[in-house]
Amino acid sequence: MDLELASKHAVVTGASRGIGLAIVRALLREGASVTGVARKGTPETTALQAEGDFRLLEADLGGNDGTLAVAGLIEGPVDILINNVGSAPPRPGGFPSITDEQWTGTYQLNALAAVRTTRALFDRIPDAGSIVNIASENAILADPLVMDYSAAKAALLSFTKSLSKEVGHRGIRVNSISPGPVATDLWLGGGGVAQTVAAATGADPAQVRRGAEESMVTGRFTTPDEVAALAVMLASPVLGNLTGADVVIDGGLRQTM
Repeated sequence: MDLELASKHAVVTGASRGIGLAIVRALLREGASVTGVARKGTPETTALQAEGDFRLLEADLGGNDGTLAVAGLIEGPVDILINNVGSAPPRPGGFPSITDEQWTGTYQLNALAAVRTTRALFDRIPDAGSIVNIASENAILADPLVMDYSAAKAALLSFTKSLSKEVGHRGIRVNSISPGPVATDLWLGGGGVAQTVAAATGADPAQVRRGAEESMVTGRFTTPDEVAALAVMLASPVLGNLTGADVVIDGGLRQTM
C-alpha cells in the first residue's frame, strides 16, 4: 500500500533510539524527509544522516528554551509531527518518595514537551497535516510504580483529544498511540524498569521481564518497529478521517474492551 508520504516532511522527537529511531527509519522507507530531535546523537543517527534524507538536531526538550531553539532550526512546512520524547522512571519507593522536582520533571518531558513542540511548530503545520503523540498504556492502566509518568501520559491523552477538536476543521488530524511494554532500553536496558525493580525487590531482572511478558496474552513485548509501523500509518493521509483516537498496542495487556 502506498501511504502517500513521499515528499512529506516529518519531525520526530526522541529520535535517537528505541521507538523514535524506529519511527524515523519507517518514515524514511516511505520516502519522507525527516528531522529528528534528541539530546544527543547516536551511531545510528550518524549513519542515517549519511545515508538518507535525515538530519538530527540536538536539544533538550525538557524545557521551553530547547524547544524554541529547535523550532528555529527546522526548515519549511511540517507535514507530520510525531511527539515521541519521554521517559518512565520507576518509583519503587512508592508515592511518598516522589519529590516535587520529580513530578515536575516527568510532566515536562512526557506531557509539556509535546505541548511546547506542537505550539512552536503549529503555524508550520499545513491543512491536512498530521500530529501523532506517543502516549502509554499507563495513561489508562495507572501504575504506582510509574505514578508520575502515568499521570503525565493521561494529560497527553487529554491534550490529544482536545487539540483534535480544535484543528479538525482544517483537516489536521491529531491521534495518539498507547504502547504497553516495548522492548527498548527504557524497559530492558541498564537502569531500565527491569533492573530498577529487580534491585528494589531482590528479584532478578530476567524474572521481572518474564512477569511483564506473562501479563500480556501474546506473551511478549511489543517491538519498536511495530509501534513505528502504527505511527507511520496514523501519519498517512490514507487514514484521512481518523482523528482524536488513541490506538493501543499492548499485546493484550488491557483486559477491558
